[in-house]
Amino acid sequence: MADTAPKIFIDGESGTTGLGIRDRLLAHGGVALRSIESEKRRDPGARRAMMEEVDLVVLCLPDDAAKESSALAASLGNAAPKVLDASTAHRVDPDWVYGFPELTAGQDVRVAQAQRVANPGCYPTGAIALVRPLVEAGIMPVDFPVTINAVSGYTGGGKSMIQDHDKTGGPAFELYGLGLEHKHVPETQKYGGLTRRPIFVPSVGHFAQGMLVSIPVHLDMLKGKPTGADLRAALEKHFAGCDYVKVVDPASGGRIEAEDLNDTNMLELRVHANDTHRQAVLVARLDNLGKGASGAAVQNIELMLGLTQPRGAAHG
Repeated sequence: MADTAPKIFIDGESGTTGLGIRDRLLAHGGVALRSIESEKRRDPGARRAMMEEVDLVVLCLPDDAAKESSALAASLGNAAPKVLDASTAHRVDPDWVYGFPELTAGQDVRVAQAQRVANPGCYPTGAIALVRPLVEAGIMPVDFPVTINAVSGYTGGGKSMIQDHDKTGGPAFELYGLGLEHKHVPETQKYGGLTRRPIFVPSVGHFAQGMLVSIPVHLDMLKGKPTGADLRAALEKHFAGCDYVKVVDPASGGRIEAEDLNDTNMLELRVHANDTHRQAVLVARLDNLGKGASGAAVQNIELMLGLTQPRGAAHG
């Protein structure tokens, strides 16, 4: 590898997301990965010295640790590397750019130019992709009472959940976050363009990875009383030309499974509508470890390091 290859340090590379990013970057081949010896990974001095040597740091840490690590990077002043945070810590921080390049026109440019980028959450990626285009098109009121139902593979639940499922079988299916305080709600509301806090009901199934996010709507409660075709047209217009976000036909037979996009960075959007009953269900499918985590991170890294060029005014 050429000495000019951008250098990247993954702070927290032993976790699920860190390992996923590392594997994807190793396969990428256009960057040079740097690591700290395992016994020094908690040493602030060693980490600060490493940050001074690299072009970009990826934070795959719990929120409090991510805040400490980002402050450590910032302490380098003009020598500070770019930072991509995969935690929840900075997703609604106005000083950080939200790392969903397809969010709206020019978002990929903002990611490419940013010093600090917050990688999106897995559930919000699907929900925002369904809601934001309808809000921008004037179809969904900003105070619409959005309800988000979602199911993820158990790898999205962290080490303890992975251990439960891998070693003891775990439950076949369970709802969680029923206190309605899930950490993904603030970013979903902010970047969905909503003024009313959405209701979010996540769940986990006994499968390793994959995700479905669904949002039911009464069509007559939307502006202009649109048809299902109108909703699809708004999504298609918003994501036209995007490499990783596609609007596709409703699932055959009215059934859809969660795992078909595993190990990709793709996000599929569908509109299942019954215009007779004036109802629709918007559905997003993605890999919670792909476009929902490490895949999105590598997409942002490529933009931040100039390895791919933003589309500019076009979405994606």
